[in-house]
Amino acid sequence: MICLAHKIELKPKNKQKTYFKKACGVSRFAWNWGLAAWEKSYQENKNLPKEERSPINGMALKKEFNKIKKEQFPWTFEVTKYASQQPFIHLNTAYGRFFKGISGKPKFKKRNKSVDSFYVGGDQIKIQNKKIRVPNLGLVRLKELPRFEGPIRSATFSRKADRWFVSLQIDTIISPKSPSKEAVGVDLGINSLVHTSDGVSIPSPKPLRKGLRALRRASRRLSHKQKGSKAWGKQMLKVQKIHMRISNIRKDTLHKVSSYFTSQYKSIAIEHLNVFGMLKNHKLSRAISDLGFYELRRQLEYKSEMYGNNLVLADMFFPSSKKCSSCGNIKKDLSLKERVYTCGCGISLDRDFNASLNLRNLIKIGPARSESKPREMTALDLWRLSIGSTSIDELGNEQQASMSKFA
Repeated sequence: MICLAHKIELKPKNKQKTYFKKACGVSRFAWNWGLAAWEKSYQENKNLPKEERSPINGMALKKEFNKIKKEQFPWTFEVTKYASQQPFIHLNTAYGRFFKGISGKPKFKKRNKSVDSFYVGGDQIKIQNKKIRVPNLGLVRLKELPRFEGPIRSATFSRKADRWFVSLQIDTIISPKSPSKEAVGVDLGINSLVHTSDGVSIPSPKPLRKGLRALRRASRRLSHKQKGSKAWGKQMLKVQKIHMRISNIRKDTLHKVSSYFTSQYKSIAIEHLNVFGMLKNHKLSRAISDLGFYELRRQLEYKSEMYGNNLVLADMFFPSSKKCSSCGNIKKDLSLKERVYTCGCGISLDRDFNASLNLRNLIKIGPARSESKPREMTALDLWRLSIGSTSIDELGNEQQASMSKFA
């Protein structure tokens, strides 16, 4: 049994959209109230001896809020009870992560600045004929049915631009796949998202770079509007739509790539990149953040665990690009400008292809062949391939894929 999430777009009417906005507002208000009360209690405890200090946690704040909300905040009863209760649990989790040093200190949420969302427990969620039943509202149309079968644990409703979504947490059983290939090494790059030891090169979609001109134009027009006016709201919606399109293109590519590898290969070797450190290079930071390296690794990790794949993470300091995949010699003075790896043993390979072969060799089932030649493929081609439409060679011939520069 595994818990998986399926995010589905909703088709709400105007009355239902109003309800969603109210619920998001109640959730945001409860979070801010709890955060202010937590900070106030903390400041009071600082001036008291340890034995007189009162414990601070989300559950205690929730009980305190429930005592006064009927008199002071009666409008919270217009929406589901979870909208005013779950934020305290999330606040308790956020402070727990802050105390452990995992994330930063929780911050106040501001309208039009934070993500509009609210949580509903699975006991109040039902799916009926492509519709979802929301407490205190009724049935709301879904654009598709959940792809997983099983009991619904929870649901999170959220807004992106002018579209509403529900993310369903479902307890389901996933049968492991039977990949046809043994192992692959995956090297990540900027111009090409991934290079594999089988000779496949997937170009990066670069959605931010392609949509940057439109985003700049829309943001410049937004800055000329009076904040809070109707014209400002309309222009803000246009900016949000551009951001959503960029995000959707990136997520679509990463899901197709990760699904291809987990469905085709039993063992996958990838790099453990220090993305945070790479972003300090201001010349490449935008290009690196546009690719989603960490998200690709995260998807490979949970999909490999779900389908039973063997995922090998190379050490952060493993010299995948500097090491010769044939003789093992390490070339310490390899610069970023050198796109072809040449070794004294006579081998001459594309540096990214050489890195993927080194990663493939980390998997203990025999060395990879270096006679393969890279060919470019898109994420859509890989998705078609993963469902058995054609082979790699056939796809390469059909698209007249570009071969590597070396013989």
